Amino acid sequence: MRAPVTAFFNNKGGVGKTSLVYHLAWMYAHLGIRVLAADLDPQANLSAAFLDEEALERLWPDGDHPDTIFGCVQPLIDRSGDIAVPHVEIVEDNIGLLVGDMFLSNFEEPLSQEWPKSMDETEGPFRVLSSFWRIMQHAAGIHSVDIVLVDLGPNLGAINRTALLSSDHVVVPLAPDLFSLQGLRNLGPTFRRWRDQWKTRLNRRPAGLELPTGDMDPLGYVVLQHSERLDRPVQSYRKWIARIPEVYSLEVKGESTVHGISVGDDLNCIALLKHYRSLIPMAQEARKPIFDLKPADGAIGSHSTAARAAYRDFDSLARLIAQRIHLPGLEYLEPTITQAGL
Repeated sequence: MRAPVTAFFNNKGGVGKTSLVYHLAWMYAHLGIRVLAADLDPQANLSAAFLDEEALERLWPDGDHPDTIFGCVQPLIDRSGDIAVPHVEIVEDNIGLLVGDMFLSNFEEPLSQEWPKSMDETEGPFRVLSSFWRIMQHAAGIHSVDIVLVDLGPNLGAINRTALLSSDHVVVPLAPDLFSLQGLRNLGPTFRRWRDQWKTRLNRRPAGLELPTGDMDPLGYVVLQHSERLDRPVQSYRKWIARIPEVYSLEVKGESTVHGISVGDDLNCIALLKHYRSLIPMAQEARKPIFDLKPADGAIGSHSTAARAAYRDFDSLARLIAQRIHLPGLEYLEPTITQAGL
């Protein structure tokens, strides 16, 4: 049975994708759900969040990197063979990590070159273009995971096209600003074009070759409010956040929506996450999610209260995503907006 793949993506940077994937992975682990976190961003920030410097030094030695995502696709780049057996770094019992690698950027050109060649109905290009999907499903099968969470970089290049076409669902993290709205207007048409182009290619695939369906089902959006934006005028914030529901529905889902619907009433909004500014450095130093901070980590008084609130909110967020992707093993909740702290 295939593990469902949910990608977190926005072609605008700085909206909290990596932090969202990191905290959701830990929350699913707490709930007894086995998670594979796939770091497909060449910046490898998710790997740096999960692993300490000593572990990263071991995984990124001088020379080849056989235990990273780049090591998996290197035979395709070198034209020496198919994907390598993926290494999954065990973060804890219920969390495995496909380790990111800055060298993955070297895969951008081969993916770009193989995209037009896949119209020729030959097997080679399809093996390259399905590489991420096959790596994730292979790793998920080996470690019996229930869900795959994918972190991606902020661009519309060949690596992200391949990763997104390997995903069953896509969650879009947003900030309430003009840049996010412009990103949505670019994102939706690009998604539809890629999906249509992949469907055309699937009709030309060689017989017997298993490939991702390229559904990229838009699961919804998460609004993330970051500390550097909290000093913006309230009027500006309200203006941008009020426009999100209509722009997301029209541009990403290709549907019209009731004009003037609020984020709080929009079922496409999975969560509205507030920023726990003082907890972030504390959690980074303790190398744990904010909702696992204890008094020994410095979370006392109001910090302790905020950490407990974050646990409740991320629990709700994780369950709501589970409901929307039909993930068994969790009690489903009614679709409600989660107000959490990141």
